[in-house]
Formats: sequence, structure tokens, C-alpha cells
Amino acid sequence: MFLTQISALVPPVAVPYCVELKEKYDFEFRVSRPRRTRLGDFTYRPGCRPVITVNANLNPYSFLITYLHEVAHCAVFRRYRRKVAPHGSEWKTTFKEILLPVIRPDYFPPDVLAALAAYARNPKATTSGDSRLAESLKKYDSQVENGNKRTLRHLDEGSLFVFNGRVFSKGPLRRTRVLCTEKASKKKYTIAAHALVEEEL
Repeated sequence: MFLTQISALVPPVAVPYCVELKEKYDFEFRVSRPRRTRLGDFTYRPGCRPVITVNANLNPYSFLITYLHEVAHCAVFRRYRRKVAPHGSEWKTTFKEILLPVIRPDYFPPDVLAALAAYARNPKATTSGDSRLAESLKKYDSQVENGNKRTLRHLDEGSLFVFNGRVFSKGPLRRTRVLCTEKASKKKYTIAAHALVEEEL
């Protein structure tokens, strides 16, 4: 169930890592209704498995970063229990270690990647506390909020979409770009996997 759930919420390339972390740190995972005061949450009650929640309305990049933020809390809890500060040096070190495998161009578009790499040097308690990262992530909220605008990476292969006023069919992913076929001319083009496109319904 978790595999199906997380596959719909984070960039596809990140799914195996998300599954690996869940198995390693053994927590319950829940998708939460949107909350104004937080993007995610880590809680523990004696005698129960720890619980991680992440808001359902986040774009895939925000969702992944928030998920990893909360996993870092779980990792710190597993090691220290409640003997350290919530966002102290232990959490910062752990979060940096957990972020490191995803700071790559196949996980994030260039603007988010650059901001995340800078943020990871000294993570703040929330991504909104880092204006550069918050602004770069906000640009991708439109794929959640504005109907059928989505990143090309998240369309199924064979899907039709509009990009720069032309209709294309999505082909295979080639690292950071997608081989696509223009419907009218049948010519092939590579388009950035993080490009915002309008899905043809």
C-alpha cells in the first residue's frame, strides 16, 4: 500500500529511496489534509510505532523534501529517543545525510536543486524559513492548484500534452529529458522532464 501511495506523490525516481527509508526506520505513514501551520509532522506515543504525516496538497518536490524532513526526525528519535532538541545539531546532521542521495538533477528541476543544495548546508526547521528554496518550490505549486498543468515527468508515457502551443506525445525518459513526438509533424524532440505542460484530457 505504501508503494502505491508514495508513487503518486513524489518524483518517480525517488520512490525506491522513500520505500527504503520507511523500511529502515519503521514508521506509519499518513497523507494528511492540508494544514496551515505545518507541511508535515512526526509524532510518537509510548507503545506505538512512530507516525509521519505529510500534507496532501504539496507538489511532488515539496512533498519529497517534507517527507525526508520528517524521516530525519524519526531517525533521530530512533537513535536518541527524546534526549535532543527537535531541530538541533543531531537533526541537522541526520537531515543532511538523508538529503544527500536526492541532491541530483534527476530528482529536482535546476532551480529547486540549486536552492536545496544551498539549504542542505545548514537546514532550517522549515523550508519556508529559507526564502530561496521556498520561492523555487512555490513555482511548481501550479501543477497541484491549476487543474491539468503538470510537470512532464509525471505524465504517463504515451500521454498527449501541450507545450509552447504544440501538441506532443510523451516518450521515454532519458535522464533529465523526455523524448517526445510532435503530433502534427511526427518530429521528435527532447523536452526537460521538469517542464510544466498542459495535459490533453
